[in-house]
Amino acid sequence: MRRLAILVIALAATGCAHYTTPGGAVSLAGIDDADIAEAFERRPAASFPANIATVRIQERGYPNAAAKDLGAFSVVSVRDLETDEAAARIAKLDKVRGVAPLSTLLMPPTAAAIGDLRPSAAQLQADLLLVYTVDTLFTIDGSDVGPLSVISLGMLRDRSASVTATVAGILIDVRTGFIYGAIEASATEEQRASAWTSSAKTDAARIRAEKAAFAAYVGEFEGFWPDLLVAHARPYPPGRRYYVEDR
Repeated sequence: MRRLAILVIALAATGCAHYTTPGGAVSLAGIDDADIAEAFERRPAASFPANIATVRIQERGYPNAAAKDLGAFSVVSVRDLETDEAAARIAKLDKVRGVAPLSTLLMPPTAAAIGDLRPSAAQLQADLLLVYTVDTLFTIDGSDVGPLSVISLGMLRDRSASVTATVAGILIDVRTGFIYGAIEASATEEQRASAWTSSAKTDAARIRAEKAAFAAYVGEFEGFWPDLLVAHARPYPPGRRYYVEDR
């Protein structure tokens, strides 16, 4: 589907409100640091009950005051989508010891791959690292509006509009980099574009879609977790030291 950039024309003269769409998501596979052969050699090493660290990443230079640019991607530290209820749902799962967001204070100044966040998760004594990204797509009359495009809100009368948010993530073994699986969920906010009468109202539609997508994502994680336990859960061996295996 072709991308549609709706530009503001003579904005100062017309006085039309405008809205800039958010930056894009990250291809989680695209910023992995392993080739195929190395990925197949990795083995799970996490023991259970497990501590889980979570982190949201977006494309580099993501336009958010709470985003820390690490080079290959940006880390969003503000929890605008992640409710306490969502964290509690994950924390209540069988054989989960605790859930905590990965602090930007523990992160390296630069990162070339997701694996570069594993030492930071290890400092939290996390066994698993849940990395996720949000891809938000605006459409007007069925045509995509690309990331960082300017929408002239006064030109949208009688048009159909929607915001679709997709949350995609992978669960990584902190010690070895083994990927236990990928989870994804989407949600759509549909309305007439005439409802987007201000930047605040347009952004509110985005936030509703992203929060709904994240809630659905947690539901998908709850369904994914029991299968992971069947395949990989085991208790901590006596005297085992916590470490991050050299990559």
